Amino acid sequence: MKLFNPEDCLILVVDDVTMNLQVMANILDKEGYEVTLVSNGYQAIKRVYSAKPDLILLDLMMPEIDGLEVCETITSNPDFQDIPIIFLSASHEKSHLLTAFEKGAVDYITKPFNTLELLARVKMHIELKYSRQKLKQLLEEQIALVQELERLANTDALTGIWNRRYLFMIATQEMNRSQRYNFAFSILLIDIDNFKKVNDTYGHSIGDEVIIFMTKIVQENLRLPDCFGRFGGEEFVILLPETDEDEAYIVAERIRTNIQNQYLQIADYKISITISIGISSYCLGDKNIDIILKRADHSLYQAKNQGRNRVIKHSTFS
Repeated sequence: MKLFNPEDCLILVVDDVTMNLQVMANILDKEGYEVTLVSNGYQAIKRVYSAKPDLILLDLMMPEIDGLEVCETITSNPDFQDIPIIFLSASHEKSHLLTAFEKGAVDYITKPFNTLELLARVKMHIELKYSRQKLKQLLEEQIALVQELERLANTDALTGIWNRRYLFMIATQEMNRSQRYNFAFSILLIDIDNFKKVNDTYGHSIGDEVIIFMTKIVQENLRLPDCFGRFGGEEFVILLPETDEDEAYIVAERIRTNIQNQYLQIADYKISITISIGISSYCLGDKNIDIILKRADHSLYQAKNQGRNRVIKHSTFS
């Protein structure tokens, strides 16, 4: 598979000898490469910034600023670190080549150079550059795909908030933190009151809009560390790290009040909803998250049993 077309590649040639520039320009031009020529290090650095070549052929020994300094200046800039630099070196200059590689060069060609060798090395290093770029692109695409799959596996398709699976994972982590460091930890279990009636009256599509509407209001009233997700149907969970039951009650009441005071307008329908919330907090001796969730579910049942549209703490009836 052809990785690149020479006509799409710009090669910068840097040499203080005009004859060398002309010879290399002719060779590269015949192969179809775009070529730009400069005769000193300062011009080379300036040209890299203005044109960003695909490869640089750089004379090692030049007056004022030599190839080593030019190479170091170019490779120290993250924007140019992917540009292969091939040094042009006279045979007696080979003692400098180790330093050249340390400063970022990828290869060298000895002057007087062989035309076939020059073209082969240029082609090889441009191919390597494009291969690395392609590999990087594929890697980024794979990472993005994995991240998207993780997102899909952990979020609710309708609302985009966390799903039951992810909630269980985070809840278990938070409970473990509470056990280890004696942190407070509370859970809010939320149910949309009379949601079946909403679906029966307006249809499931509007029922979905009601769930999205409620979700947005909750999100607007959460704190940064809080974790909010859909447990299933019209039931939701909020995990409140480092929050005791009384603090959780304040959060829950704020959410309940905000939902009660707003309505959803869809066409001619003006739909108001309320929610019931059960609260349970981590207690010393709780062995798993199911125990806390069971208490929150019991609290939610009490909220519904007492007329709905209210917040009940587990401690108020335990």
